[in-house]
Amino acid sequence: MDFKLISKHQPKGDQPQAIEALTDGLRSGLRHQTLLGITGSGKTFTMANVIRNLGRPALVIAHNKTLAAQLCNEFRGLFPENAVEYFVSYYDYYQPEAYLPTSDTYIEKEATINQEIDRLRHRATQSLLTRRDVIIVSSVSCIYGLGAPKTYEQMHLRLLRGGEFSRTAVMRQLVQMQYQRTTSDLERGEFRVQGNVVEIRPAAEEFVIRLDVRGDYVADLTLIDPVSRKRLSREDEAWVFPAKHFITPGPERERAAIAIRAELEEQLEVFRRTGKLLEAERLERRTNFDLAMLEEIGYCNGIENYSRHLSGRAPGEPPDTLLSYFPDDFVCFIDESHVTVSQLEGMHNGDAARKRNLIDYGFRLPSAADNRPLKSDEFRARVPQLVYVSATPADYERQVSEQIVEQVIRPTGLIDPKVTVLPASEADGQPGQVDDLMVRLRTCIEAGGRALVTTLTKKMAEDLDEYLREGGFRAAYLHSDVKTVDRIRILTEFRRGTHDIIVGVNLLREGLDLPEVTLVAIMDADREGFLRSETSLIQTIGRAARNVLGEVILYADQITGSMRRAMQETDRRREKQIKYNTEHGITPQTISKEIGDLAAGLGFSDERVAAVLGLELKADDRPIEEIISDKERQMREAAKNLEFELATVLRDEIIVLKQGLKSSNAKSRGRRPLITKKK
Repeated sequence: MDFKLISKHQPKGDQPQAIEALTDGLRSGLRHQTLLGITGSGKTFTMANVIRNLGRPALVIAHNKTLAAQLCNEFRGLFPENAVEYFVSYYDYYQPEAYLPTSDTYIEKEATINQEIDRLRHRATQSLLTRRDVIIVSSVSCIYGLGAPKTYEQMHLRLLRGGEFSRTAVMRQLVQMQYQRTTSDLERGEFRVQGNVVEIRPAAEEFVIRLDVRGDYVADLTLIDPVSRKRLSREDEAWVFPAKHFITPGPERERAAIAIRAELEEQLEVFRRTGKLLEAERLERRTNFDLAMLEEIGYCNGIENYSRHLSGRAPGEPPDTLLSYFPDDFVCFIDESHVTVSQLEGMHNGDAARKRNLIDYGFRLPSAADNRPLKSDEFRARVPQLVYVSATPADYERQVSEQIVEQVIRPTGLIDPKVTVLPASEADGQPGQVDDLMVRLRTCIEAGGRALVTTLTKKMAEDLDEYLREGGFRAAYLHSDVKTVDRIRILTEFRRGTHDIIVGVNLLREGLDLPEVTLVAIMDADREGFLRSETSLIQTIGRAARNVLGEVILYADQITGSMRRAMQETDRRREKQIKYNTEHGITPQTISKEIGDLAAGLGFSDERVAAVLGLELKADDRPIEEIISDKERQMREAAKNLEFELATVLRDEIIVLKQGLKSSNAKSRGRRPLITKKK
């Protein structure tokens, strides 16, 4: 299938030139390009048009799950008929295995797997193996080890209505594919047998495959809803892929077991020769237990640590990753590359340091080090063509790019805000930054605007917030300790006017749109560092670019190099934007954005924002069983829409409801009121 882009909008401003230049560059074989697209210029729409023009599979990498979810939903809206998949770490909670020699502390791996994200990971790999019209939106999980695609593809089960397949043969192959047999409700990766009927819950699907097997052939093949048991459709064929990405056929497991035992003997000899008898005993017991599990059931906890042997790779050879599932001609976009590139490059070193201790002290074999993220050069070698996307490309992207394409004209006509530098300290009768800020905030708020204020530390943000509230301002603070749901609540209240000012340490949050903001104040702007670098300053200045009245104040006692470069770049863009507006008769308009859109920007859909913010607080007098069923449906729907924070809130509510149902007596059961207010 071709990519079919569906949108009521057409490329505007300098989007057409950017789309044409990037498309031509990719078609001519350029390895590295950069899209320098400012905030609000429609970079995602440009990427979508380039993907449509090329007609090749695409990987879009974002630096966190929230931004990846936002991008995935945007691409799904633009390509509803194509496969747009989401691939991020499937852990709700993850504590990696580690050993701390200084305190002789072993930390066992502890993880809580999000089953819905795991399902989406399987959908991503299966889409790549079965079709070409695929866009995968991923976090840096794409460079971590994954099962070999060749094995994953070969171990599939193809079912045909009327085809020759006995019930025993189906069950045997499902077990080899790591499906678990059950007699209760079917979960993902499980199957159930009742007489001649075999029911399978595929790892990547939300339906159940029901087989009616008569003798040695499949008499009927249907898809059914796992909850209502309603028949969805009757099929001629169905495909079932393995329940796990790390899967190895029997003969290869036997070969791997021989190789693992050989390595174990070598390492035990090293430990004994150097007098490390405790380490030798520890390694021998653990490895033999894992081998027994592998030989008996084909799987063990921490199986990824043996991936080199299971896949037959040579020592030091990089592992298979999501990139291994792509065809040779795919294109990769790195969103917010000024953050994401350094994140990609830093993953390997941290993993290697942790693994070194585990190996040296007998917790893992040396081959465990080969279960690792890709190194930066290995990543680049596996990606045929790269497009870096950022409003502030770093030096690396500028140096390697064979073409830098600018997109600095906003479709709305909005121009970058005017930047003013004012003293931070009191001098010659001039007020200090806090006193001056108070005056400017009052002027801003009296004119109907709202303000963002950035500080250098969390403590400063909290202290300034308290000082402003004591001065009669309606303020709130945000920093990394504020939970996601609380963050959404505060930002939504800010947009509604409950708060006029938000104080924070790092209010960049790429992709965050607050069109009501008319003033951005940067405290201590001359304190060179990460939060006051050229990149951070330009990104923060862009927070005022959604409103025609936007302005930025830099409080500083001197103009640093970062400040000078940031202001020069802002002035350059302003000049280009003003010239374009004049030539085309465009009058800038403040962006109009629904309040609910904020939630969508942070990974929540508009229609569910009320549930996230706890706005529906009235008692619910329906039977508790009915409420539980309704919330379970909402939870599944939230997870399907990549709203994992909301799904977690709903899950916790369901747990409380079930506990209440269990403890209530028969008389009160079914009429218990529910308060859904979030804490």
